[in-house]
Amino acid sequence: MSSDRRKGRRGKHSAEDRDVQLSKSLSYVLRHGASKMGLQMSTDGFIYVEDILAQPQFSSWCLDDVKRVVESNDKQRFKLQFHPENARLQIRANQGHSVQVNDLELRPVLAGSPDCPPEAVHGSYLQNWTSIQQHGLTRMKRTHIHLAPGLPGEKGVISGMRKDCDLAIFIDVTKALSDGLQFFWSDNGVLLTPGDTEGKLLPKYFSRALRLRPTRTLLPLS
Repeated sequence: MSSDRRKGRRGKHSAEDRDVQLSKSLSYVLRHGASKMGLQMSTDGFIYVEDILAQPQFSSWCLDDVKRVVESNDKQRFKLQFHPENARLQIRANQGHSVQVNDLELRPVLAGSPDCPPEAVHGSYLQNWTSIQQHGLTRMKRTHIHLAPGLPGEKGVISGMRKDCDLAIFIDVTKALSDGLQFFWSDNGVLLTPGDTEGKLLPKYFSRALRLRPTRTLLPLS
């Protein structure tokens, strides 16, 4: 292989790595760290892009980098918009917050509505199954438990679980709704629930559990 081709590949990978790093840095700021960095977040979760780029850790990126990362993100994690009053560009994370955002424009899911899935999927790892099987799912430090409308790769499934998950837990959404739990759709098609008063989805709402790798195998729920 010629040195020019090797340099081209290194350059491509370097650009991709930079975009991944920018995406991770934006996720941290918009989901968790804005106040720690002295950034002002609006009630609907937006922060001015220029204020983020003014932070020292973002000095190697520019507005075009932010736009590219938002547009190319396969999970549609972010949303850009111009402020309606001053036309300054803002960005927010569509979900995944550990900080409370009051006006995320989440769409409530109502039992029997066309957009109410009979079940949804939470991705996890087999090493956690014993604990999950006994105690249920928890939102932990986040404001919601994240669910997908199906498994990765299925039609219409953009986000909701990590690609390296080897455990899929299916939730009976209809049953949970009938017990008073709330569910919401995010802008990027993730189904969110705050869980019960303790932030949990108890095992009684599990409809099935599936080991994803090396072969797909149903797991006993009890």
